[in-house]
Amino acid sequence: MRTTTSRSLRIFTNSLIAGFTRPKSSTFYHQPFSALPTTTRLLLHSHIRKMASSTKHLILLKKPVKLACIQLASGADKFANLSHAADKVREAASGGANIVVLPECFNSPYGCDFFPSYAEQLLPSPPTAEQSPSFHALSTMARDNGIYLVGGSIPELAIEEGTEDKKTYYNTSLIFGPDGKLLASHRKVHLFDIDIPGKIKFKESDVLSPGNSVTLVDLPDYGRIAVAICYDIRFPELAMIAARKGCFALVYPGAFNTTTGPLHWRLQGQARAMDNQMYVALCSPARDLSAGYHAYGHSLIVDPMAQVLVEAEESETIVSAELDGAKIEEARSGIPLRDQRRFDIYPDVSQAKVSS
Repeated sequence: MRTTTSRSLRIFTNSLIAGFTRPKSSTFYHQPFSALPTTTRLLLHSHIRKMASSTKHLILLKKPVKLACIQLASGADKFANLSHAADKVREAASGGANIVVLPECFNSPYGCDFFPSYAEQLLPSPPTAEQSPSFHALSTMARDNGIYLVGGSIPELAIEEGTEDKKTYYNTSLIFGPDGKLLASHRKVHLFDIDIPGKIKFKESDVLSPGNSVTLVDLPDYGRIAVAICYDIRFPELAMIAARKGCFALVYPGAFNTTTGPLHWRLQGQARAMDNQMYVALCSPARDLSAGYHAYGHSLIVDPMAQVLVEAEESETIVSAELDGAKIEEARSGIPLRDQRRFDIYPDVSQAKVSS
């Protein structure tokens, strides 16, 4: 049987099923497939499985790459934070890291009271050094060290042209290449609005607005990664879309707190890795008990079999691991979820129209 791509397989499968189920006078939808005779359904699935077994899958990670998460200690002085981040990025790069990740809100304290005063204008891009010192600092860090840099996140100020009094704030990650050029940016899609009685109440939406895109970043030397921020990890649809769009890693700068961190930080990292059989990196600020918000710490990197490769404790440190594309293929061949999904029963979220 000739080899086919995953996309061709989906098209074939849907058209095959549609041929049996679509009334001539109606629009096709998945549900009637379940009403087919059992023998017909078994024959269809047998043929689909045979085609899946012959599918040629793309190599997601072109060559091994060392990824480092910097669990950074930041304070109230933005320029001191940027200088300190530059020192730690240099340290990570000198240790052999090719991809370096900073934590959420690395240039400022984390909290709704701080977002407006620390926010920087990023558009139109590139901003001036006065508009965004953090943009230029990150660009320099990436260029000077010859690395791909996921610049954690910073508070962003957006002002629509002609409406100087209308200010919108975002929690935004900037990703730079080894030449110092901006590759992509991600505005936090899901805002951290929670209320756990007696434990923690936080409402980012009091100040911030949500982004509206899935952020996929092509790293020419290695492949594609997805970047999202903190609370985004609790929504598996983003990760599923990224996985099916050919990413080898999910990267989440985040700042879970000491209530939700012990409960779900590691669990979420392992869950996204297990569901999608790819690498996951979570990068937290270091814990500062003198600050108003206590970050959990515990930056970690998880492999495609959901094994934690490395995990920090609470204080400032750098954790790193080598990512190997063979491990992704090993996981996906041994437990072939990619060939066993039942899009005749549930939709493929990656086929929906998404902004990216």
